[in-house]
Amino acid sequence: MSEKTPVTPAIRVLRQHKIAYTDHLYEYEEKGGTAVSARELGVEEHAVVKTLVMEDDAKQPLVVLMHGDCEVSTKNLARFLGKKSIHPCTPEVANKHSGYMVGGTSPFGTKKAMPVYMERSITALPRIYINGGKRGFLVGMTPADAITILKPVLVDVANAHGE
Repeated sequence: MSEKTPVTPAIRVLRQHKIAYTDHLYEYEEKGGTAVSARELGVEEHAVVKTLVMEDDAKQPLVVLMHGDCEVSTKNLARFLGKKSIHPCTPEVANKHSGYMVGGTSPFGTKKAMPVYMERSITALPRIYINGGKRGFLVGMTPADAITILKPVLVDVANAHGE
C-alpha cells in the first residue's frame, strides 16, 4: 500500500520517544479483529496485540494488552487487582476514555491516562504489531519499546480461545 502513514496521537507519541516502528496499513473489516489484521500483514495472530479498554467495579478505566489469539480472563484480572469485577467497556465508553474509535484503539496517546496491563508472554515475542490509532493501521515494534513508553504492569490473565 502506498498510502501515507496516518499521523495519529499514537504516532506522535512514538516519534516523541524516538521509537523505531514499522507502519502497516491494511483493509479494515468490521468485526474482523486480529484474525484479519494478522492475515493481511502475513504474521501470526499471536504477535498481533489487542488494546482492550476495560473498567473495574468502580468504573475506573484500564487498558489490557493481549495476544490476538487469546482472551482476557476478567476473573483472574479482577483477582490480581483486588477488585470485585472487571469488564470490557461499551464501545462508546471506550471511545470516550481512549479518544480512539473501537477497532482503532492504540495504547499510545490515549485521551485519558489509564493504567496499562500487558500479558507477560508478549514480552517474549521478537516483534509485536499493535494498533497505531486508526482502523486498518498497525505499527510493528519490539515489546521492549512498547514497555518503555507504556510502563505496563505484567500480568498472567490469558485464556486461549475457547477456554
